[in-house]
Amino acid sequence: MARMGGQRRLKALNTPAFWPILRKKHKWAVKPRPGPHPSHMSLPLLVIVRDVLQLADNAREARKIISEGHIEVDGRIRRDYKYPVGFMDVVRIVDTDEYYRFIPYPVKFFALQPIPKEEGKYKLSLIRDKTTVKGGNIQLNLHDGRNIVVKVQDPRNPVEDKYKTLGTVKLELPSQEILDYFPFEKNAVAIVIGGRNVGRVGRIVEYKRGMRLYRGVVTIEDPYGKKFQTSMDYIFVIGRDKPEITLPEGAWK
Repeated sequence: MARMGGQRRLKALNTPAFWPILRKKHKWAVKPRPGPHPSHMSLPLLVIVRDVLQLADNAREARKIISEGHIEVDGRIRRDYKYPVGFMDVVRIVDTDEYYRFIPYPVKFFALQPIPKEEGKYKLSLIRDKTTVKGGNIQLNLHDGRNIVVKVQDPRNPVEDKYKTLGTVKLELPSQEILDYFPFEKNAVAIVIGGRNVGRVGRIVEYKRGMRLYRGVVTIEDPYGKKFQTSMDYIFVIGRDKPEITLPEGAWK
């Protein structure tokens, strides 16, 4: 997958393959601003408004819509047209009260999945790392740049520390309060966020950890009984017994 370098401008021909833009129509494309998601795994808000949701005919109209506060991401108005939107982010069109979730999708790499209003009040975030901070509290470092501190009553016996790396927390939006936790374990429901199996959903059947944290192999069984393997760093747990998010038709049954 193409990665964008440190240059200030981005040529349309150098954009990631999953960007839904006309690369031969314009020389330059909008480069995502540094933010919660890597540039090679996100879309700038302008591209979403103009090319995905088709709320504007051109970049000027899209920038106007965004700057006037008509678009929310994860419960907050975003006025920066370069703001990077990535996996599991919730996009809301304020005027129509429509909600969408940015999810992995086979072949295309991503999709903006329409979701019910009630589901737009939360998002799932993958625990990439965790550290102990002042007072013995636990800080969860999530895939979307968030850092959530879990208060611990007794650092010598932190019963509150049930969160493990590669697990997923369900966060209320925009408060970021933890509503639930889904550990990385056998029988958990997961979606693949990279590689040739991107967007496929199933239950974790087996996994073997490598020498390093994310260098393992995971075996997934999809809802139709077919098994496949993928790298551990491509796994995103999305539920315990069933998916906690709306998926495209046919992805789960």
